[in-house]
Amino acid sequence: MKVTQEVLPDSQVGLEIEVPADLSQKTYDQVLSKMMRTVNVPGFRKGKVPRKVFLQRVGVPQFKAAVLEELVQNAVDKAIAQEEIDAIGNYQLKTSFEELVLAYEPGQPITIQASVDVPPRVTLKQYKGLSVQAEEILPDPERVDTTLSQYQNNLATLVPIEDRPAQQGDVAVIDFVGKVQNESGEFEEFQGGSGTDFQVELEEGRFIPGFVEGIIGMGLDEAKDVEIPFPDDYSQTELAGKPAVFSITLKEIKEKELPDLDDDFAQEISEFETIEELRASLTERYQTEAEEKTKANKDAALIEALVEHLEAEIPNTLVQKEVDFVLTQTIMQLSRQGIDVNKMLTRELVDGMRQRTRPEAIDRLRRTLALGEVAKQEGIKIEEEALQEKIKEAMAEVEDPSQVDPDRLKQVLTEELLQEKILAWLEAANTVELVPEGTLQEAAAEAAAVEQADAIEAEAAEVDAETATVDVEATDVEAANVVEETEETP
Repeated sequence: MKVTQEVLPDSQVGLEIEVPADLSQKTYDQVLSKMMRTVNVPGFRKGKVPRKVFLQRVGVPQFKAAVLEELVQNAVDKAIAQEEIDAIGNYQLKTSFEELVLAYEPGQPITIQASVDVPPRVTLKQYKGLSVQAEEILPDPERVDTTLSQYQNNLATLVPIEDRPAQQGDVAVIDFVGKVQNESGEFEEFQGGSGTDFQVELEEGRFIPGFVEGIIGMGLDEAKDVEIPFPDDYSQTELAGKPAVFSITLKEIKEKELPDLDDDFAQEISEFETIEELRASLTERYQTEAEEKTKANKDAALIEALVEHLEAEIPNTLVQKEVDFVLTQTIMQLSRQGIDVNKMLTRELVDGMRQRTRPEAIDRLRRTLALGEVAKQEGIKIEEEALQEKIKEAMAEVEDPSQVDPDRLKQVLTEELLQEKILAWLEAANTVELVPEGTLQEAAAEAAAVEQADAIEAEAAEVDAETATVDVEATDVEAANVVEETEETP
């Protein structure tokens, strides 16, 4: 079988396949025999239908189409094997199938044009000697005290207060009725806007702005109307931005009595014996978190720089596979949140999700290809001993080992270890400058603002140019009219 190859964009290989007469006839006979054994024709036993009657019953064009489907698949498979092509996914037929049906005659040669996806063609122009910046994340020196204060607040004792008005930090018990302004300008109650014996902590940000502030300063059994608008970005769109009034009655005031930050407190909320041990543990935890975030920033900066030097043709087969993976992860996450995805996901919604997911899928593939090319060029591999140790650690944390797919676990951990090793090599082979947290975000925001300003300026200049052109054309018309009037004057 003669096969001519052609290199196509997006990591595809074009195939022109000349199917010989013997394969054409052999496929025809095989399909005919198979279909004659399975088709039911009234008046004939299955498998005993005469060929002429069978073809009349099925229809010659329909039968030739069935033969060609088999023939094309066999021809492409044989061509891929013969030419030793590393194909991924199914073939794409380039010749019109209808034209093939019209041209096909059993026992006669036929030419088929198809294409197949092959592994991405990757070129990484540079991956050594790169200079990148990454934000260094430092632990918040006040975070330990903030965390301990939260623990204190959770264990606080509520003490009734009767001799003063409500103040910041108290817990108030209230009855309230909320009303929102309707289109006619009147205030009416709305669903979820009322409550009885409702307990609220008098801290900023607990409710819509102004609600807690309206309670502060109220005395026991005092009733008060608090006029406040709903924020424009309020989650319930039917209430967003609308004026509202809340009729509030203060029934109880409770003050929080916090426990002492001592060894007894540490023993009650943790496994540590002393408050100093608890503080040390929190300090270490937040230090580790900051280091991990800094490392993630360095890794991301290196990968981003790497991708900028990547030239890759990614076949659609891989893109679709990655889209399916990202989509599956999204659906699983929605399901874990208690959402009935079977009711929510319509065909139109899934198609839209696929379109929106495609850019992310391509970005993920480009990052993977860039790292893979570094591993290929530098011969970076994972030692079997390290992999087995990682598998052993992972299995030790699993409650039911029988639920784990060992092949899938091995694949995931291999990819994880390989990426760690590649990134460690990249950090050693390139320069990573650590800059204060927020520096790069500010620079990116400034760059975006400059770009937007340039775009606005360019658009304004274009409008000015168009206006100037119109003015010139208008002047030309006016001058022509003057000339015409002068010529008509006796």
